[in-house]
Amino acid sequence: MIARTSRGPPHAVRDLSEVPTRVPTNPTPGRSLVTRRAVADIVRAATLGSYGVTGFAGGPIGRLREALGLGQPGIVVTFGSQPDAGKADLSIDLDLTVAYGLPIAEVARQVDSAVRYAIRNALGRDVTRLTIHVDGLRYQPGDLPATPQHDPNAVTQDDLAASGTDVA
Repeated sequence: MIARTSRGPPHAVRDLSEVPTRVPTNPTPGRSLVTRRAVADIVRAATLGSYGVTGFAGGPIGRLREALGLGQPGIVVTFGSQPDAGKADLSIDLDLTVAYGLPIAEVARQVDSAVRYAIRNALGRDVTRLTIHVDGLRYQPGDLPATPQHDPNAVTQDDLAASGTDVA
């Protein structure tokens, strides 16, 4: 139920400057905690959204750990501390597989940029160290163009020359 105001009839429009704001405009100093798993989820989404990344390399043990809820294969998030700044270091190690035929260095640069942007945007912090290991290339049928097939009925320059027609 919405309470009526004492000024005027209920259908009257009030000046919006009189309405108190419910959302604070000044940031309140304090502390927030972000779990390692939340950071890993942010990193996973940013990495898999990058062009050329086909997945994470974790092997069968990594997949088993993920199934048991003990971690995500291919992502290692480490928090350290900087004694002089009073801030926590954020180190991320990634083990990736990349699509066959793409420039690996360019895919790694794109993953680096995407992960740093996602962490800065979500947490307001910078990544201190980001290490990207490309552990394999994944080839999937349809990734590379097939060898060109020649049409046996196509007209070639040799056919035109044999017919007596001038070939330019």
